[in-house]
Amino acid sequence: MFNLTYEFKLKPNCAQIAIFEDWLEQCRRVYNYALAERKDWIKSRSCRINACSLHSEYIIPADTPRPTYFNQSERLTQAKKIYPELKKVSAQVLQQTLKRLEKAFVAMWEQKHGFPRFKKPGKMRSFVFPQLAANSIEKGRIKLPKIGWVKFRQSREIPDGGMVKQARIVKRASGWYVMLIVQWDVSVPQPTPQGEALGIDVGLTNFIATSNGLTVKRPRFFVDAERKLKLLQQRVSRKQLGSNNWHKAQKKVAKFHEYIANCRKDWHRKLSHQICNDIGMVFVEDLNLVGLSRGMLGKHCLDAGWGQFFNILEQICFKRGVYFQKVDSRKTSQICPNCGVETGKKELAERTHVCSNCGYTTDRDVAAAQVVLVRGLAAVGHTVKMLAEGKFIGIPKMQESPVL
Repeated sequence: MFNLTYEFKLKPNCAQIAIFEDWLEQCRRVYNYALAERKDWIKSRSCRINACSLHSEYIIPADTPRPTYFNQSERLTQAKKIYPELKKVSAQVLQQTLKRLEKAFVAMWEQKHGFPRFKKPGKMRSFVFPQLAANSIEKGRIKLPKIGWVKFRQSREIPDGGMVKQARIVKRASGWYVMLIVQWDVSVPQPTPQGEALGIDVGLTNFIATSNGLTVKRPRFFVDAERKLKLLQQRVSRKQLGSNNWHKAQKKVAKFHEYIANCRKDWHRKLSHQICNDIGMVFVEDLNLVGLSRGMLGKHCLDAGWGQFFNILEQICFKRGVYFQKVDSRKTSQICPNCGVETGKKELAERTHVCSNCGYTTDRDVAAAQVVLVRGLAAVGHTVKMLAEGKFIGIPKMQESPVL
């Protein structure tokens, strides 16, 4: 199976917008109620058998089963008899909300994520239709269950032969969007290592430095926009909390944040396409992005968006048949790419790599990218000896150290 996601902007009328807002609120209430059930059950099992806490205790019968997606889905059907407003929402949409909560708990247990939190009003911003009827998409409009035909701006054609498996309605500051997952019953082979290889090192001074000597300065999307963002947030603080003017000012802040994110994502896509030109293999560092975002330069690391760039680059490589792989990122700036000798740590102000063993001199970031390239070629079965034989292009000609 091969899946692709197509995103389009919806053009709903006032009645449809009211339905979307009501459905989001009902999904939020179902999510919070199901989370409260799970949280109370866990707290009732957290005390000792022979003692209770001094403050309070959650008392739930011992034979009560642990709340799961399946038993909560059964109780959701019974709750519709008590709360008729739940009947207005598609049953599958509410079930997907419970499944979303189940995925959050699985991520907490298996991927060490935090405990799921309750959703405040306005924080639930999407709901999912897991199935769509046949012929539910026509030119410029889509038919949603219990809602009917909704117009959307079809900015590109959907290829024939695919089946629309899922539709997600998303609310953003700039409007409503639909994300269609189209599935084809084909098996697409993964790209194989071939052709010219390229190693990439990311940083804050240079956003990327490649093994063939290309360096690209880092655009400061968020940092350059902080002055205007400060003015917009000051206007929010001067409005009465909860008033109409306060909501309008909040919307302007959200729109500006979305504009910054769109600019960053567009630049990442254009750079990824530029990298994949005439390249057969791309190797990048496997960085601890969470740890970097919590460091002293966390704001600048988040502004650079290395994680998003790597994801986009991997998608572009797959579409264009380029092999993509992450390699170990340890000590890439402390090893000479020419002789493999460890040169020791460098200060951040030291921007030139000079090897005391072989005299190889180049830019520090370019040298790190060349180390990434050597590790990537070794990972796919190519040796450094093959590089010396000229079978792969990527490392520039060695420069001699200057005569003192």
